[in-house]
Amino acid sequence: MGARIGKKVGLYRGFEVRDPWKLSIGDNTLIGHGALLDARKGLVIGSNVNLSNEVMVWSLHHDYNDEFFKIIGDKVIIEDYAWICSRAIILPGITIGKGAVVAAGSVVTKNVPPYSVVGGVPAKIISNRSNKLSYNLGEGICPII
Repeated sequence: MGARIGKKVGLYRGFEVRDPWKLSIGDNTLIGHGALLDARKGLVIGSNVNLSNEVMVWSLHHDYNDEFFKIIGDKVIIEDYAWICSRAIILPGITIGKGAVVAAGSVVTKNVPPYSVVGGVPAKIISNRSNKLSYNLGEGICPII
């Protein structure tokens, strides 16, 4: 069993998926060059989501205070119309709300509300986005580039 991938999904070369059988990608979504998708605890990516180049999405990490450096984590959810800009990092257990934008180079340590724009290390709300979104990222793309 492999990943569940919707219609008209663009997958750019050089991306990596860990445990693809726990990955779900909606329709009309773009996964950029060099993206790392860690689905070991589950990763759900909605429709019309743009994951730009070299984005890292982690569902597992280590408890640095644990004597044995225990592995911990949780499912990551990226809702419809979200845009995760280049080199952003999303940590385990995070939900990126519908239409939210994560600025380039940000590290997301907390859930991102719908239609908000976050940036920084750690990412904080810096703006809001229109809630009237109806674009289709799947129009005119090649499925695998």
